Amino acid sequence: MSLNDSQTVVTVVAALAIVAGLAGVVVPGLPALPLCWGGVLVWAIFGGAGPGGWAVFAAATLVATGGTVIKYAWPGRNLKRTGVPTSTLLAGAVLGIIGFFVVPVVGLVLGFVAGVWGAERLRLGSNRLAWPSTVQALKAAGLSMLVEFTAGLLVAALWLAGLLLT
Repeated sequence: MSLNDSQTVVTVVAALAIVAGLAGVVVPGLPALPLCWGGVLVWAIFGGAGPGGWAVFAAATLVATGGTVIKYAWPGRNLKRTGVPTSTLLAGAVLGIIGFFVVPVVGLVLGFVAGVWGAERLRLGSNRLAWPSTVQALKAAGLSMLVEFTAGLLVAALWLAGLLLT
């Protein structure tokens, strides 16, 4: 495989977008799967891979779309089953984002836990009742991140295979 200078630049840009997307799973503000998908799109358009590049892009689109749907549907279904309301998750998300800027890195998790626990404490009126809901919300957030990261890795693997085979 011989690459001219513009193809090399496109490949590096695509790789950086995919890596940034994978990092975006844990960094607030970085859209994880859209970055991974965008990296493959840039490579398909400008990378000179031809029809093989478009086939890789189509597969990456399916994986990214499926990953996005599953990322919300699966944990959401589990939370509905356990009775954790959406307002509780919203409180956790807001405090998690605030916590990320107040206490970098660990503040995201601390803020999310505090927000979920606080909302459930207010809703249920008891520490004993609020804690199981908090644990369920944490499990759902972890599952969502795992699904998103797995989908991002699959997109990256598809791109890498396309890069090597086209």
